[in-house]
Amino acid sequence: MTIPRKLAEELGVAEARVAAAIRLLDEGATVPFIARYRKEITGGLDDTQLRQLEERLRYRRELEDRRRSILASIDEQGKLDEALAAAIQSADTKTELEDLYLPYRPKRRNKAQQAREAGLEPLADAILDGAEPDGLAGEYLNPEHGIDTPQAALDGARQILMERFAEDPTLTGKIRERLRESAWVLSRVVDGKVEEGAKFADYFDYREALAKIPSHRALALLRGRHEGILTVRLSPDGDDDMAPLEAMLVHRFKVGSGAWLRDTVRRSLRVKLYPRLETELLGELRERAELEAIQVFAHNLRDLLLAAPAGPHAIIGLDPGLRTGVKVAVIDPTGKLVATDTIYPHVPQRRWDEAIQRLASLAKAHNVSLISIGNGTASRETDKLAGELIQRHPELKLQKLMVSEAGASVYSASELAAREFPALDVSLRGAVSIARRLQDPLAELVKIEPRAIGVGQYQHDLNQTRLAQSLDAVVEDCVNAVGVDLNTASAALLARVAGLTASLAENIVRHRDQHGAFRQRRELIKVSRLGERTFEQAAGFLQIMDGANPLDRSAVH
Repeated sequence: MTIPRKLAEELGVAEARVAAAIRLLDEGATVPFIARYRKEITGGLDDTQLRQLEERLRYRRELEDRRRSILASIDEQGKLDEALAAAIQSADTKTELEDLYLPYRPKRRNKAQQAREAGLEPLADAILDGAEPDGLAGEYLNPEHGIDTPQAALDGARQILMERFAEDPTLTGKIRERLRESAWVLSRVVDGKVEEGAKFADYFDYREALAKIPSHRALALLRGRHEGILTVRLSPDGDDDMAPLEAMLVHRFKVGSGAWLRDTVRRSLRVKLYPRLETELLGELRERAELEAIQVFAHNLRDLLLAAPAGPHAIIGLDPGLRTGVKVAVIDPTGKLVATDTIYPHVPQRRWDEAIQRLASLAKAHNVSLISIGNGTASRETDKLAGELIQRHPELKLQKLMVSEAGASVYSASELAAREFPALDVSLRGAVSIARRLQDPLAELVKIEPRAIGVGQYQHDLNQTRLAQSLDAVVEDCVNAVGVDLNTASAALLARVAGLTASLAENIVRHRDQHGAFRQRRELIKVSRLGERTFEQAAGFLQIMDGANPLDRSAVH
């Protein structure tokens, strides 16, 4: 089955629409561009569907690359028959592929391989077929390979069978599915780690069904294990009873009731197969938990970015603090910084009245209408201060709002902030960011690495590449859904426009500074290194409010 057909089944849309979207993506079109301007080709696929398609397309192509690699490897070994080739061709996941490849994967020279080299595989086959182990073992002595006793021959045969049982793809798949449905996650505190791991106290003696454990608890458990506080393991059915799994192995290989073979079954399951599947399923748990956490992170980020902007108002930004004072920044309706200050209304200095007087003076001098308060340390105390300022000076007609200050400190120390405010103290840059977040949240927050905005849980435990890809996609979708004013947008904001890169964004700003405001979109072609292809991708998301062409204020292009 072709990749477009597979993806069409997964996404529940027509194959022709999927094929068209793939073709556009391969040609370099961005998701926002396809979602807005190529609806007639894709049948109206929206940005969410296109993001899913893009991700699944990447997975499917990686799967096909791996399939070809595995077929080539087994063929080189001379072990590729029609049945195996057909099974590999029909495998629909990477896990299925790796199960099929496991018996043929190049390995270090292990005990099973040594036993085969000593000629013990016929002995293993005979015992599995029902022969009495003790009666045959003496016939397979091979002193040159260290097989000089019947017991050594039986040990070698056991190693061959253990590997065969543990690497059988059918058995592995069935036991994996049973564990996915019925295994439990168990955790205990490591001896001597009770005090050190107090924050993980809820998991010192904990159990929960693998299929039901929520992402935040899974990530907490795995972090506790990583920090050496917890032991985390899987238990079949929650009671450590391996008998049902042993029965599955016995049924698969039609193992008789002999004690030696049954002991081999137990050893194979406990020493080889189960530990591998336990590691794999705990890995799956982490991946599932990470995916859910990333989705929550992305959802929260989207809400923050698309918060309603206050618009062109003069704003006082307050970055709360206690000992170090409250940092104050005033911006005009265009976002330009016009004044800064530091006040000390809280402990230990308690210069409350002085702080109110200085804020009132700033508000009057710059015609301020809004106060933006960061929600960090001392935010409640600072909110109270702003409330009293409003009560004492009703003539100023001020309003106050609390905003998220997540990532403000990261922005303050960034290279971008240093270029924007080279002479401004780092501590005051955060107040500027807090003020601008109220004026235009999207335009300000795009200056910060999405991961640094901190609107998710356990972000440092997550796959950083996948997290960055997801959050960057959210930022790109938000920016392009709203649109960007070509003549006022910063380079950081322009860089998030479909088709533009950071270097092209810098070129646009440089061209704007040298030649003045853009009068129409077509003038973008004059920007260094911005060609027709890039123009096609980006133009519809760039707006010119007072340009020569009225359509340039819209998405029409």
